[in-house]
Amino acid sequence: MSTTNGLIRILDALDASPAATALRSRSYDLLHLAPGETVADVGCGAGRAVAELTEKGARAIGVDLDEEMIATAGRRHPEADFRLAPATALPLADGELTGYRADKLYHVLDDAAQALREARRTLRPGGRLVLLGQDWDTFVIDSDHPGLTRAIVHARADLMPAPRAARRYRNLLLDAGFDQVEVEAHTGLFTDGAMLPFLAGLAHAALDSGAITQEAHDTWTAEQTARAERGRLFLAVPMFVASATRP
Repeated sequence: MSTTNGLIRILDALDASPAATALRSRSYDLLHLAPGETVADVGCGAGRAVAELTEKGARAIGVDLDEEMIATAGRRHPEADFRLAPATALPLADGELTGYRADKLYHVLDDAAQALREARRTLRPGGRLVLLGQDWDTFVIDSDHPGLTRAIVHARADLMPAPRAARRYRNLLLDAGFDQVEVEAHTGLFTDGAMLPFLAGLAHAALDSGAITQEAHDTWTAEQTARAERGRLFLAVPMFVASATRP
């Protein structure tokens, strides 16, 4: 299985949860779109949001840099408009958009400022922008090994280009010249085994980086697996939603 296919499986499990569904709905409301207006979902992944926005009457365009993601999105939603491009060079005309949305994207960007310049370029005056994302340095995971858990979470965060981008949304948007900047905090809560692959991925990344030993990795993953099997897993993910208007 490719790395992208594994990520798609995790995202599918995450995005199917009631909390994630409600958060996506909130992001759509914050766009203030009228029927027929054009919105880009940047970092669209497998295309779920593009399909949902289209169902709401918007002209939705999905943009992603990952060829496998775009291919999967196209297979799942063959009627939709998906384009292969980076967030820092959108294949869109100046002022083409009424709405810009990016979900779980900015933590993987090396240049958030350039991505926001592209957002501002492609949005018409009065257009709305919504960013969603998790803070990778503040996952809350119940474990009998809290010190090891902290080491795993921080080690995984340190492998990201911008693990704390979500807590910076407000200042990034202000620096980029957006108006009416507002931020909301939400928490995704998971207590079943659906997110066990995600937790295992955290531990595996910490092991590969040299932050923990093989023994520590095996101990922690065994504990989380046992918790999932007993219905005792607990993962809380802080999510931030920022909205703003292009002046």
